[in-house]
Amino acid sequence: MRLWNGWGNEDSELKMTLNSGLKMLLGALIGPGVSLPQASLEEVVAKVPTSRLDKHPLISLDPETRVRHARGQSLPDWLAMRSGDIGTFPDGVAQPESSQQVRELLQHAFDNDIDVIPYGGGTSVVGHINPNASARPVLTISMAKMNRLLKLDPVSQLATFGAGTPGPEIEAQLQAEGFTLGHFPQSWELSTVGGWVASRSSGQQSLHYGRIEAMFAGGSIETLKGTMDIPTIPASSAGPDIREIVLGSEGRMGIITQVTVRVTPVPEAEQFQVVFFPSWEVGLTAARLLVQQRVALSMVRLSNPLETTSLLHMGAGEDTAGVASLEAALAEKGIGSGKVMMTFGVTGSAKHCVHARETAIELCSAQGGAADQSGLGDNWAHGRFRAPYVRDPLGTAGYAVDTMETAIDWSTVSESVDKIENAIRTGLADEGEQVHAYTHLSHVYGQGSSIYTTYVYRFGDSYKQALQRWHKLKAAGAEQIIACGGTISHQHGVGADHRNYLQAEKGELGIAAINSLCELFDPRGQMNPGKLLPDTKS
Repeated sequence: MRLWNGWGNEDSELKMTLNSGLKMLLGALIGPGVSLPQASLEEVVAKVPTSRLDKHPLISLDPETRVRHARGQSLPDWLAMRSGDIGTFPDGVAQPESSQQVRELLQHAFDNDIDVIPYGGGTSVVGHINPNASARPVLTISMAKMNRLLKLDPVSQLATFGAGTPGPEIEAQLQAEGFTLGHFPQSWELSTVGGWVASRSSGQQSLHYGRIEAMFAGGSIETLKGTMDIPTIPASSAGPDIREIVLGSEGRMGIITQVTVRVTPVPEAEQFQVVFFPSWEVGLTAARLLVQQRVALSMVRLSNPLETTSLLHMGAGEDTAGVASLEAALAEKGIGSGKVMMTFGVTGSAKHCVHARETAIELCSAQGGAADQSGLGDNWAHGRFRAPYVRDPLGTAGYAVDTMETAIDWSTVSESVDKIENAIRTGLADEGEQVHAYTHLSHVYGQGSSIYTTYVYRFGDSYKQALQRWHKLKAAGAEQIIACGGTISHQHGVGADHRNYLQAEKGELGIAAINSLCELFDPRGQMNPGKLLPDTKS
C-alpha cells in the first residue's frame, strides 16, 4: 500500500532515519528544527466534500480514494498532506483497464462538462496532478490498471506498454525476455512510462540509453477529438514529428494510453566508479572533457563541495571515523577541504566496461582526480533511488527539503551554479533564517549540463510558514535560472509550479503555438487545466 502522505510504500526497505551526523551538520548550518504535528488519514478523509459527479460504473466516488489522488509529491503537496489542509479534491477517480474505457470516460467528461486530470504514478513534483478549485467537477483518470507489456518485437527492439506501467514492472517484464529500457529517473519505483513521455523525463543513465524522447518510438493518445495513433517509423523527413506534440504535453491534449519504446538487450556488465577532485572547477573540466571527448560512459554526476560533504555525512551514518579516514587519505593526495566527488557509470559488454572505465580514470587522473577504491560507486548504485525518502525523516525533525533543476551551456555552468545557490541560500535572509543549498550536475551533454540544486530550511512555527518560505525560495531560484538563461526544467516538467516561467524559454509566439495545439484537441479547456501554459482559462 502506498503511503498517503509521503514517498513510497508503507513497507519499503528504503525508508530512512536521520542519522546523528546529518542532524549535527544541519544543526550547525541552519539551526535546530521544530517538529510539527501530522494530520491523520481519517481526519483528512472527513474533510472530503460530497462529490459533484453523478454515479458512473467506471468512476469511484470513495472519499479515501479521492484523498489518495488529490496531490503529487512536490514540497507544497507534502506540506498539505502533513498538515491536512489539502483544499481541493477530485470529485471522482476512474481506473480504466483499456483504451476503449478511456475513450468512454473522455466522452462522458465532454458530454457532462467535467475537467479531467491524467494520473500515472502520482510522483509529480511540480503540481501536474493537482485539481484546481473549479466550477466544473473534476475527474482524475488513473492509469494504474493499464500496466502490462502488450507487445514485444525483438527483431526491431520495440516494446509496447500500457501507459500506466511503472519502472519496476517495465524492467521485470522486459528482462524476462532479455531486454531493458534503461530509463531510471529517481522516481523509477513509482513513476510510469506514460508519465515519463508526458513530462519529458530523463533517467540517471541517459548518457548511454538516451532521454525518454530518444526512447519514445510511438503510441496512442486518447483526446476529446478522437484517438491519435503515432506509428513507429525509424526515421522520417515527412514534416514535423508528431511525437513532439505528445512529448511534454502534460495531459493538456489528451491521455496517453499506450507507449512503444526502443529497448536494448540487457547489458553484460555495469559498474559505477567514484573519483575525487581537488576543486569544483577541476571537476567541471573533467566532466566536460569526458562527454566532449565521447568517452562511452552511461552517466556522469558531479557533486560540488557542499553536496560532497553532505553526502559523505549522510552515507557514513554513525561512522564518522570512516569519513575522517577517507578525508585523511585524500589529503595525502592533495585533495582537501574543497574536494568534489564525481560518480560515473559504464554499461555494456564486459570488454567495453573495462576499456571505458580505464579511459575515464586516465582522463580524470590527468586532471588531478583520485579514483576511490573503497566501493563508493557500488554504494551509490545500491542507494540510487533513496533520496526521495529523506524528506519524511527531515520533516519529522522540522526541516523542509526541496530541489530546483535546470540545464545550461558549459560556458556559464559555474557562474550559474553560484548565482542559483546564492539566490536560494539568501532567500530567507529577511527572516534571519539560514538555508543550506548544494548542487550536482546530474546529466552532461556536449553543449552543457544540467544543474540540480537541493536546499534545506527550517519549517518555522507552522506548515503555513513553511509553505510561505518555500514560495520565496522557489521564486528566488526560478528567477535566477531565467536570468542565467537556463531552462526552467531539465527533467521535472512544467506542471503548475513552473508555467509562469515558460515564456522566457518559448517566447510569445512559441507559447501561442503550443496553446493553439491545446485548443485544437481540447477547445473547452477541460484537459488538465492550469498546467503547462501560462494561460488564463483556469
